[in-house]
Amino acid sequence: MEEGKFASWLKQEGERVESGDQLFVLEGEKAVQEVESLDAGILRLLPTSPKMGDVVMVGQLIGYLAKEGEMLPAAPEAAVPAVSTPLAEPPVASGQPAAVQAEPAPAGRLLSSPRARRAAAFLNVAISDVQGTGKSGRVRARDVENFASEGGPGALRDAAASSDSGAERSVPITVLRRTIAERMLASVANTAPVTLHCQVDATKLVALRAELKAAATGASIPSYTDIVAKLSASTLLGFPMLAGQWRENRIVLPTEINIGIAVDTEAGLLVPVAHRVNLLSLAELAATTRKLIDGARGRKLPPEDLRGGVFTITNLGAFGIGAFNPIINFPETAILGLGAIRRLPAVLSDGSIAARDQITLSLTFDHRVVDGAPAAAFLQALSERIGNPVI
Repeated sequence: MEEGKFASWLKQEGERVESGDQLFVLEGEKAVQEVESLDAGILRLLPTSPKMGDVVMVGQLIGYLAKEGEMLPAAPEAAVPAVSTPLAEPPVASGQPAAVQAEPAPAGRLLSSPRARRAAAFLNVAISDVQGTGKSGRVRARDVENFASEGGPGALRDAAASSDSGAERSVPITVLRRTIAERMLASVANTAPVTLHCQVDATKLVALRAELKAAATGASIPSYTDIVAKLSASTLLGFPMLAGQWRENRIVLPTEINIGIAVDTEAGLLVPVAHRVNLLSLAELAATTRKLIDGARGRKLPPEDLRGGVFTITNLGAFGIGAFNPIINFPETAILGLGAIRRLPAVLSDGSIAARDQITLSLTFDHRVVDGAPAAAFLQALSERIGNPVI
């Protein structure tokens, strides 16, 4: 990364800081991280020290750790040598952010998500009037929308009046939103995407998950995405090109089957990565993805959980979407889209018609790396595994 958005100080002006103490919160392209101090001293802030929402550059002087009674320079230096932190290593996967308050918030400060603040600005709602339903009372976008729809302080009326006045309404482009845009454009510009769709009988898949759900005793219940990720990992072992990556004069094949799981967060799309999926049990994978999803939505993922993917799965089934054309998570070669599971009439092998659970798989692949026939063969092999899942 070259820059980040400053979220908050975790120490106050004049407070003693020890080496290893969490000093401030910085928002990178994909995650919000608490950055620890490498030294000890008394925190001294400057008039130019960053405040919440300020963009700071890597290596920028943001304050001093001084000795007792030490005088600070009359004017801040232009910069200090860049220090290696967990955020200084550029991620490889996809990304996103917006000004985020650290949790827990200092006394008197209202916790709210970036999307909630944008919704409040759009609907002309005072966010302090909204009762939050998130963790620690955090105000979420749906809280703002519900508040407005229920007639809270004339929000919708005022928003409509603002619209009628001809005043422009806009939403700031966050670091994360800009990163998503750049990644999407890079994918379109640097790949030759082709999408194949395949409808699969998911009756046994649905039955398997029902069994797993009934047998669960406090552990994470594997989702459909978990099961398909596990089956995809096994299938990719026979089709390594679909997990390869294009380089200038070669195609790099995978050494591990690391699968990214697309996660919708309040800040935008994130793709945390489950590593060595083919070596994990389904229970281990479910626990891993649960942790990754929670970390993504809380913007608390370490950089290593956001890179190294060789294949991505995105699931829009919860929104009732059947088939779609997912965009490749560049520089990967392929991405698999999962649609909604629907109970539909199907013609069975004996010619009879019966209601069966059906799911549509949408595989987008880079035709530079893989031709249509091997991509179709992969989708066919995966479909057979989903039709008769053995975990």
